[in-house]
Amino acid sequence: MRIAIVAESFLPLMNGVTHSILRVLEHLQERGDDVLVIAPSTQDTEVLDVVHGAFVHRLPSVPLAGYTNVRVALGGVNRVKRILADYAPDVVHLASPFVLGWRAVQAAHQLGIPTVAIYQTEVPSYAARYGVPFMENWAWNRVENIHLLASRTLVPSTFALNQLRGRGVLRVDMWRRGVDTARFAPGKRDAGWRATVAPGGERIIGYVGRLAVEKQVEDLAVLADVPGTRLVIVGDGPQREALQEALPNAVFTGFLGGEQLARAVASFDLFVHPGELETFCQTIQEAMASGVPVVATGRGGPLDLVENSRTGWLYRPGDLAGLRARVMDLMGDDAKRRAFAAAAHASVQGRTWPALSAELVRHYRAVIAGEPVVEPVRRMPAVEPARRMPAVQPVGTKRGAAL
Repeated sequence: MRIAIVAESFLPLMNGVTHSILRVLEHLQERGDDVLVIAPSTQDTEVLDVVHGAFVHRLPSVPLAGYTNVRVALGGVNRVKRILADYAPDVVHLASPFVLGWRAVQAAHQLGIPTVAIYQTEVPSYAARYGVPFMENWAWNRVENIHLLASRTLVPSTFALNQLRGRGVLRVDMWRRGVDTARFAPGKRDAGWRATVAPGGERIIGYVGRLAVEKQVEDLAVLADVPGTRLVIVGDGPQREALQEALPNAVFTGFLGGEQLARAVASFDLFVHPGELETFCQTIQEAMASGVPVVATGRGGPLDLVENSRTGWLYRPGDLAGLRARVMDLMGDDAKRRAFAAAAHASVQGRTWPALSAELVRHYRAVIAGEPVVEPVRRMPAVEPARRMPAVQPVGTKRGAAL
């Protein structure tokens, strides 16, 4: 096939969207498909023009205010339309579409090219976290328009499926995320690394992810004085300096990748993720593959990933006392924590990227053939719905300044 992937963000920025695209590109390269990636430009002069066999067409872009490593592509629908017309793909893959993806779905529609849109980021709900809740309705209108125009939308979780169907987007199917179970494995646990971050032999409570407002990392302050533990924060982002001030006893490693990340995650005793806006949460799946139990918010993707009282604990959004209680439960019971860890590891075996990428190719073929979506089974969340998030002041940021 000839496939055009329109990436809202791409290398050198590493996030969940980029990670998924890279794994898909690896699979398409092995299949021998012809792939074009359309992405925002970058100021990094060493960035590659060809990634896993796919040529990367960069569009002029500007940095997002308050989050300068994220770039927003410039130009209109006609610019993208010319690129697609010249390339003549069989299908257009829209990776977490919002700005560039909105232009691309219109361009593809006008050209009669089928599209597969990947709903991966709950952008509208970010508005409340960044102190501009009046933008939420506008953002939801944009998301709805994109996915109503797409031939098929793929979502990573039951929560996201229900969310879009509740907004009238009906051509929706499930496509989860793969995990590298060779790279993320219990055998990567490293006593030497543990000694560097917890020299007193403390049990390690770990977080991995961007240090940005929407991740709510500041909620982990409620764990700062859990006896016999050390909080370790892996990642980087615009909130790092403010979070280091708010969590003075935590260890901040900065961004880790490759085997360094795998070693760090496997060396945790417990993985905690406080974010309420995760459509999936790949880092939870990587922790589970590493044999680490999880405590996460009972909203979004974690509802599908974490099985209460078996692979970890879910707590109600906003209930920080509940977060602390569940962490205390596992930190205080070695046998239970080991049992949860074994169950977590077993639960993600078989979710490999080759298997999930092959499933994605089947979706490509289905939209090319014009096949309808068979409505997936829906179920109710295991934890009560999230609170309505107020417009809050991010740590170390003046209200609204991030946008």
